[in-house]
Amino acid sequence: MDLSIESLAGLEGTISLTIRLVGTAIETFGVFIIVAGIAWSTLHAAFSRATAGAYDRYKTSIGRSLLLGLEVLVAADIVKTIALDLTFTSLGLLAGLVVVRTFLSWSLFLEIEGRWPWQQALMPMRLPREPSGVAPDG
Repeated sequence: MDLSIESLAGLEGTISLTIRLVGTAIETFGVFIIVAGIAWSTLHAAFSRATAGAYDRYKTSIGRSLLLGLEVLVAADIVKTIALDLTFTSLGLLAGLVVVRTFLSWSLFLEIEGRWPWQQALMPMRLPREPSGVAPDG
């Protein structure tokens, strides 16, 4: 098996192109998640009954699709930066993008869940049950 410099250069070019295509596909998928989530949430809100919590459900649904889309976009940035252009400048840009998107994700999480991601979820308070056969006072 004879591997020449030209064949290795051709292989490197093919791999680089493949990684770019995969990164672009992941970015496209992330944008699709965001657009489809907003469209689905809007259609669902438009055709469902208006109740007291309808706006909150709509906002939560959009927020969740934005969170998922942002996570996928960060993954695409990591794939494209680490696999292709590994320089201090590209790493700095990647770090900046990850910081901004992480801040957006935390802000959306706070808006949706009402707590920071590192805080434990508050458990609903249970009322004590009355013993069976005993009528409550009142």
